[in-house]
Amino acid sequence: MSGIALVRKPGPRISEGIVTHIEREPVDYERARVQHDAYVAALAAAGWRPAYAEPADDLPDAPFVEDAVVVSGRLAVLTRPGAPERRPEVESVAQAVRDLGLTVVRIAPPGTLDGGDVLQVGATVYVGRSARTDDDGIAQLAALLPERRVVPVDMTGVLHLKSAVTALPDGTLIGDPRHVELPGLLVPPEEAGSHVVPLGGDRVLMAASAPETAAMLEKRGLDVTKVDISEFEKLEGCVTCLSVLIEE
Repeated sequence: MSGIALVRKPGPRISEGIVTHIEREPVDYERARVQHDAYVAALAAAGWRPAYAEPADDLPDAPFVEDAVVVSGRLAVLTRPGAPERRPEVESVAQAVRDLGLTVVRIAPPGTLDGGDVLQVGATVYVGRSARTDDDGIAQLAALLPERRVVPVDMTGVLHLKSAVTALPDGTLIGDPRHVELPGLLVPPEEAGSHVVPLGGDRVLMAASAPETAAMLEKRGLDVTKVDISEFEKLEGCVTCLSVLIEE
């Protein structure tokens, strides 16, 4: 598997990003830039060609591009973020996916949907009910993806669904049962171990902050690439939210 990785470089105001469930810590902008470059390089090494959305230096959370768009095949669903201050991020992402030749549709007001609440696993799309995603947004997404089975998921204590659970290449859900109840959940030894980006085949991308989980997955036969995203973790970010992978 390979394709395009939609990403956006962090801007100098990144330290002002929204923090909801953790204590705010100082964010080092220069270190964040270096970490982001290494993250993108890891995706590129796995066959995902980087495509950059336009810089949005006045929008602190803009590098978390996953929240602005949900891609299913060649359809790009532009979201309507639940945090009003994040909604200006969407238009430049819209232009980026148009430039990539995707068909573009939108979540319409008053519904809200953050891409970080959308976990696609085969024909099933799990969508978290959160402070950022409401039932209207979930219903609109289901109507836009009639060929997929959309499953609403209740959760607690985390920003987004993919803050609590993601999926391994074979479809196994990996996540924290303190935050989400789903059948067959593989529980990682670290909270950051809940965040996995399948890169194709048996390859996955994980944060360097989950070394025990990485070792566990390697024992399951997976090829794990670890990246340091500590500056983004200070803003409740994880490896999933810094890119949108688009298969070609």
